[in-house]
Amino acid sequence: MELQVPKPQVLAIDMGYGHLRPAAALADFLRVDVLQMDCAPAGSDEDARFWARTRKLYEPLTRFSQLPLVGPPMQALLSALTAIPEPWPRRNFSGPTQGTRWMERAAQGGIGRQLAESLKVSGAPLLSTFYAGAILAELHGATNLHCLITDSDINRVWAPPDAARSDIHYFAPGERARRRMESYGVRPSRIRVTGFPLPHELVGGRERTALKRNLAGRMVRLDPHGAFRSGKLDELERRLGPLPLPISGDPQPPLLTFAVGGAGAQMALACELVSGVRQELLDGRLRLALVAGRRHEVAEGLREAVSDAGIEAQTEILEDPDVFGYFRKFNALLARTDVLWSKPSELTFFAALGLPLVCAPPVGIHESRNRRWAVESGAGLQQHAPATAGAWLCEWIEDGILANAAWNGFNMLPSLGLYEIADAITSARPTGI
Repeated sequence: MELQVPKPQVLAIDMGYGHLRPAAALADFLRVDVLQMDCAPAGSDEDARFWARTRKLYEPLTRFSQLPLVGPPMQALLSALTAIPEPWPRRNFSGPTQGTRWMERAAQGGIGRQLAESLKVSGAPLLSTFYAGAILAELHGATNLHCLITDSDINRVWAPPDAARSDIHYFAPGERARRRMESYGVRPSRIRVTGFPLPHELVGGRERTALKRNLAGRMVRLDPHGAFRSGKLDELERRLGPLPLPISGDPQPPLLTFAVGGAGAQMALACELVSGVRQELLDGRLRLALVAGRRHEVAEGLREAVSDAGIEAQTEILEDPDVFGYFRKFNALLARTDVLWSKPSELTFFAALGLPLVCAPPVGIHESRNRRWAVESGAGLQQHAPATAGAWLCEWIEDGILANAAWNGFNMLPSLGLYEIADAITSARPTGI
């Protein structure tokens, strides 16, 4: 009789969008639900209380770090909590830290025990997009554990306390994350570079049919006069297929999408941006989408700013109280987006879709490293003053800079992470077999 292999359990936590967003993409593709480690059935009541306390400290810190007066000391505290050593010279950082000791104390207090026991009973492989899920489960004796790294560079807390003896398998979005995990003591055989799991509807399989279709239209809108395309038409059409309009055509103006962080960080920046692109919107040179996510108070603030600027007809605002409903709508918006402006969170990896990324100020050291990764690959650009955003964005369009960034993202960054991870996790042997 053929042995039934249990489906993977995809685990995340609601602490911003950074862990939930990749979990949603993976769960949709694997046709399973997203489990949250602070909710039943993966988490106990004690788990819920523990992570609620952690969230109560972290989320206000990210918001306050963006405010004018209290921001600098809050930024310093956030940087201390998310500290990552400089990558050069390469050194061994496998020793214990405050973060690893915190994780061990949590396990000793029973946090993660219910998750581990459920995995032992089911024999299912665990795919966690939050470091604590896999680490706590292993500390409680579970096996067949996999963890997705959700930043280009990470704090020591991502690796188990005794990393050299751990059997957790890590999926790294790039080589920098792989090297960092090795410096924390994780064995090279336990790290696989896959890329970040981008949504299937935006990639379109290993042939990248959706990605190429969306990028073909984007290249025309980002480069209406051919500043970039004129010297690369043969290569563009060989890689993407026929472009939808000739260089002499009159395409729709580019759509700029600004995404406010999951904790509501950088709301003030979004309002300043609205004023900064007002004239270009009214002149028909740009279109604008503002993403509030599931935070109604953020959406209301954005609507007020848009109304005050008199650009309701030129602006769309995305809001959905259900986080997974929001992700689906956001993915549909990205399919027609031409420029993505966001803090360099997990959305940094979406530059691999051929989306030029305008990097807002980072919130935490990990986001600073994400910005460095995007800029050094040529896919990311650091923002100038939001108050004059329309002017410098239109210059970037005229000079082909945004089109060049889109092309660099497509060529330089990995976009097949979803399929690489799915293949690996579905071939993982269940416990006891």
